[in-house]
Amino acid sequence: MARVICDMSISLDGYVTGPNDSRENPFGDGAGMLHQWMSDQATDEDRAILEQVVEDWAAVVMGRTSFEKNEGEGGWGQGGPMGDVPCFVVTHQAPARPYPPVFAFVTDGVVGAIEQAKKAAGDKVVGLHGATVMQQALPLGLVDEIRVHVIPVLIGGGTPLFGVLDSSVTLERTQVTATPAATHLSYRVVR
Repeated sequence: MARVICDMSISLDGYVTGPNDSRENPFGDGAGMLHQWMSDQATDEDRAILEQVVEDWAAVVMGRTSFEKNEGEGGWGQGGPMGDVPCFVVTHQAPARPYPPVFAFVTDGVVGAIEQAKKAAGDKVVGLHGATVMQQALPLGLVDEIRVHVIPVLIGGGTPLFGVLDSSVTLERTQVTATPAATHLSYRVVR
């Protein structure tokens, strides 16, 4: 059965974007470096971690805000955030205009989106893309693992990955890899 994994770059103070994030400024103010570990500053270890994500993910669940913010000037083209990997967008209303067939718009919430994504993923990984989806799925017990790539910066505001939780969530650390660009941490959610 598919595992549901949140895999996000964050600042040391827990933000996935800086303040004032928008379609024109998708990372927000002061947060452009959050993803440099995947490109400009990548080491062999960073590249190996990214390659494993690309190899493992067989479906993506994202919120409407992340979908729109990451759409960019030319739209999504023929693929989604990971090419032809199926992407399930949690939204209140499906868009009127057509999008590439890689996208499915799910109007019955994060539970329905994750159920559909798990069917599509088979025994591989469903990746959660965006803080809102993570904040909805974690308290419902739908997240199996959390992987964060902690960037050595304090942003001071923006979009937090976790937000406010109603109760604690116990985690078991499964991996730590430190590179000059990021500290890569993996945790299993203990049930």
